[in-house]
Amino acid sequence: MGESNLSRQEFKHLFDRHFEGIRNYIYYRTGDMDLAEDLVQDVFLKLWERRDSVKRETIKSYLYTIAHNMIINQAKRQQLMYNFINSSKVMPAEHETPDFLMQKKEFHDYLNQVLASIPEPDRVVFLMNRIEQLKYLEIAERLGLSVKAVEKRMSKALDIIRRMIKEPI
Repeated sequence: MGESNLSRQEFKHLFDRHFEGIRNYIYYRTGDMDLAEDLVQDVFLKLWERRDSVKRETIKSYLYTIAHNMIINQAKRQQLMYNFINSSKVMPAEHETPDFLMQKKEFHDYLNQVLASIPEPDRVVFLMNRIEQLKYLEIAERLGLSVKAVEKRMSKALDIIRRMIKEPI
């Protein structure tokens, strides 16, 4: 009874329902939206290839497991930074002085440094909560963790942020 044997329609429903969450999960882990867009396609391709052996009850956690494994297997194991502020590519307003622009860049660089200093599991939980505005229970379900584990990771991320913000920029 647990066997999947997904129809195309069921697969499309799963794709529509989970695409954005899986893509964001990959993005938060890598900091690279182009890579996230590519890998999320691969995640669903792998699900389609294994559709006859996946249990329906575990499909959601299975998708996150595939995504996690694809991230680990990436050849690019360089230190990646998150550029949430710069992603909009807004042109500077005329009233922004060179001094203001320099301070803005320094703040942006420091923010990236703070985010990069958070260990990956804690950073993923932090970003899922703060960027996607997911509740701890939703994060726990997506990552296959207990709510207590999510709380602990969030607490560690916030401790690092508090400690780094107290240091002078």
